[in-house]
Order: sequence, then C-alpha cells, then structure tokens
Amino acid sequence: MAQREYNYYPEKWREPYLARRRACGWGLYGTLGIGRTDKDKMHAQHRRNFLFFDAPIGLIFSIDRDLELGSWLDYGMFLQSIMVAARQFGLETCPQAAFLVFYDVLQRRLRIPTEQQIVCGMSLGYPDGTAKVNSFTPERMPPEEFVTFVDRLQS
Repeated sequence: MAQREYNYYPEKWREPYLARRRACGWGLYGTLGIGRTDKDKMHAQHRRNFLFFDAPIGLIFSIDRDLELGSWLDYGMFLQSIMVAARQFGLETCPQAAFLVFYDVLQRRLRIPTEQQIVCGMSLGYPDGTAKVNSFTPERMPPEEFVTFVDRLQS
C-alpha cells in the first residue's frame, strides 16, 4: 500500500473501535454480497473511492500546514457543515480518507501549494435509491454509551 503523509487512523486499533470498525466494514460488504474471503471484490469496492463512487462531483480538501490541532477541529466542523447543507438540497455526501494514499499525486495534479496538505476527499451528488450500497446504515451507539451527563445542580 502507498505511504500516507500522516496517519488518519490509529496505527493499532483497540476496543471498542476495532469491533465497531469491523462491524461497519463487514456490514457494508455483506449488504453488497461480498464475503469475508472475497478479497478481489473487497479491493474492487475500495477502488470505487477513487471514482468518487460515481458521484458527479468529487471534492478534495486541503489545509495550511502550519495550522494546529484546533484548526483541524474547525475544519471538521466546516466539512460537516457542507454535508448538512447538501442534505437541504437533496444531495448526499461521502467523506473519504482513501485519497490520502495519493496525497503527492493530488498535490501535483491539482496544483495544491506545498504549504497545504490534503485533509480528505468527498463525494457529492444525488443519492441513487436503487443502489444496494445505499441501503446500508451502520449501527449507532446509544448516547448513554459515550456521553457522561453531569447535573450541575448537584455537588
């Protein structure tokens, strides 16, 4: 696999993230009829990232290299704002980290200045309600599993 400029994901997965990542991946592949041992079909599905999953618009986002972690948090909120705004117009999005393996190619081909680095890609388009892949929804954790509620009136 090509080298990324930075690690988007942890180098070593741990629980509960490992189980949730696997459940999402196997759930998606299962929806598409791809078995756990069918590596060719898995790789073919992964390669669809680089076609922006046939969306008519593919976006590549970059950020100034000298900005710190807080700016990356702001950037995440900016990306989410794009995703929420798209829904208002009947569009769907898919943020994509897969492009990071080609950061150097993207940098050159898109003439992104060296003072910036690639954050992610994103597919944007009208959803295809007949596409099997769009029938998959990952399981969501109930908020009680990851939120701590504090009553400020109690000491």
